[in-house]
Amino acid sequence: MPRIITDNDRLHREYEGLQAGDMMVGRVRLKESEENLLIDLLERGVILFPSALSQTVSRSKALQARIFSRYMLPHTLAVHDRHSLLDVLNLYNGLGMEQVVSKLDRKNAGLGINLWPTMEDLYNQASLGGLPYPFVVQPFMATSQDIRVVVLGEYREAYYRVNSANFRNNLHCGGSFSPCSLSENQWELCRRVMERGNFPYAHIDLMVTTKGETFFTEINLRGGIRGAVITPSEYQQRLDTIHEDFIKKGKTA
Repeated sequence: MPRIITDNDRLHREYEGLQAGDMMVGRVRLKESEENLLIDLLERGVILFPSALSQTVSRSKALQARIFSRYMLPHTLAVHDRHSLLDVLNLYNGLGMEQVVSKLDRKNAGLGINLWPTMEDLYNQASLGGLPYPFVVQPFMATSQDIRVVVLGEYREAYYRVNSANFRNNLHCGGSFSPCSLSENQWELCRRVMERGNFPYAHIDLMVTTKGETFFTEINLRGGIRGAVITPSEYQQRLDTIHEDFIKKGKTA
């Protein structure tokens, strides 16, 4: 009889005995150097929900810049070493871009975001060890709007995040919020991103430029819901329902 595991303590306790057809439902708790355990589970036929791809993507902004690049602000790039940093430096300087933003790979809530006067300033810090690899670089859009989208199955909502004190619109960094309605094209963008990353639910961040263009910026399986209409209890209930429905389908498959 396949095992159905819904908590991390049991997963790690029974890890070596897991077999094809066993299920882990819920995010797998892993240390920074343990992500490859997801590959091991997949190779052994263990079913993961959310998908291993969505769990891996949630942990890495650099990976997001790689697989979602078509939906992002043009020239948003992941930098993995000094060679790729030089490539980005030459590209940005060749395009005449000045202010740029860097995002540390595993920092959330706006805590890993830095603004640089020029790509040369960023290069100097990174080459001297002041900026750990990998990280993401993108052009700075001074007057863009920031939108947080929450998708939980059929439940969807969106709200603006604004910060008059600094360019980090994250609520953790002092931003404020107000509800907003997305266009069908913006919802379609969210759907495509979730489909590409195999996300069953997500927190998605969008950027809207002064030209009215919308770009995807980040995605995560879970995030803060400060600013959202949904309450913590309803959020958890809906999340539990999504997991329970997956288990039921697995039992009847």
